[in-house]
Amino acid sequence: SSVDQLSPCAPAALLVVNVMPFVDFSHIAREWRCKFSADSDNASLMAAQAKLEEILADVSSIEGVVSVQRVVCGGCLDFKVVTKLTKKEFEAWEKAGFAPEADFLGALKAIAGISNIETQTYTLEEVKMNKKDIKKAQEKKEKEQAEKPKDEKPPEDPAKKLKKVIKEGGKRGVEIEGAADMGGLQFFCTSVDEPEGDVTLLVESVKAMNAKSDPSEEERKGGSGHIGKMVFSAGTSQLAIVAYVPEEKQGELVCEEWLAKVVGVHAGGKVLKAGKDYSTGCIPTDADKGVFPLKIREGLILEANNFLRGKGLFPEDNGDSDDDMVFGDDDFPSA
Repeated sequence: SSVDQLSPCAPAALLVVNVMPFVDFSHIAREWRCKFSADSDNASLMAAQAKLEEILADVSSIEGVVSVQRVVCGGCLDFKVVTKLTKKEFEAWEKAGFAPEADFLGALKAIAGISNIETQTYTLEEVKMNKKDIKKAQEKKEKEQAEKPKDEKPPEDPAKKLKKVIKEGGKRGVEIEGAADMGGLQFFCTSVDEPEGDVTLLVESVKAMNAKSDPSEEERKGGSGHIGKMVFSAGTSQLAIVAYVPEEKQGELVCEEWLAKVVGVHAGGKVLKAGKDYSTGCIPTDADKGVFPLKIREGLILEANNFLRGKGLFPEDNGDSDDDMVFGDDDFPSA
């Protein structure tokens, strides 16, 4: 990429030279950026936005424009405009001086409180994988992990591992409580990482989620004991599953029945321990049948939700989306 302060025409040729030969790209973006002042209720930011609106139609109508994005950071006081074009059309825009860049940067420079005006040119590609490619990548990764020698990684100290499991479970309990209360849910399905498919450790994780919160502690933990839940943890050799139904909800849902429905989806799945409150189970990895813990996990969360839905214990799908209410690790950034 190339960066140029207060110059509307940083040469894109530099970009082509600097890009590594193994990095394919078909789009190039031009970024205009500056710093604004928070003084006078962000008056300089408002003025910059007004100037953007004046030229937005012109920028949007440039031949080959794929997107025009605005980025504002209230912490760093950044104001940015990123215009993405196809490579061929970008080169034509460059020859035209990136119009209306010069006028826009000049207008920004005249605003009191605006500083550090810069431009930058770089490649900008959408690299999100589609569902088919995601599936292939996950299967490849799980197959490689399954084929690794078991002694390749030294065993972690059990006490340290348990501490990590409990810490993750405690944090997840707080998150579940907030998400469930916000959505009016009485049952919740999710997954955790630290147990790594170990059923015993997963039970400890769920217990940490259900532990009563101590208001005197600086960091809250647990607090979701009143919410029924099914929690999954993927390991190399199996997918561990723990179902929990609080006492006040056991008249509406049989814990073992719920778990049996889920583990029964795949051959080899079994209930290990049945209880009114806690039930445990697992589904072993079967590479020959394409059964890999990470691959089947999200589908089983949907299965668990659908079982609840059939009993009127989970919100109905409103039909607006193909996605169900699935909560995994990505939904909880602090996990």
